[in-house]
Amino acid sequence: MSERKTRSLEEMPPVSKFAALLDIEFERMTPEEVVCSMPVTEAMANRNGVLHGGALMSLADTAAGTTAFINSAAETSNTTVEAKTNFLRPVKVGDRLSARCVPVHVGSTTLVLQVTLTRGDGKVAGVTTQTHLFLGWKD
Repeated sequence: MSERKTRSLEEMPPVSKFAALLDIEFERMTPEEVVCSMPVTEAMANRNGVLHGGALMSLADTAAGTTAFINSAAETSNTTVEAKTNFLRPVKVGDRLSARCVPVHVGSTTLVLQVTLTRGDGKVAGVTTQTHLFLGWKD
């Protein structure tokens, strides 16, 4: 049985402009684990003055998408087919939110990924599970 070919860091697409807009920084990128984080700014706050759920999900999706890409061959793309987030604690403006994504399943056509989102104080703010589908590039 042959081992799945994964993407090298040199084959990774550049960070998206959206991730750059959120000031997402990557600390680790391997097929087994992706860790990234972002500052929580006033512009990301909801009406209650804490991090908007969509911003939290954007960090989770960036971590999961990166994990999916690094677990695929360079000629392959992927798409999220399902995402579920449990919001456990609020994140205050001025904090830094970290995301750690690990693959739960890497198959020939699908991946199941789990992202744990942690506040600066070490408490878990949310957990996201995503399913991704490998796709061939099409013009």
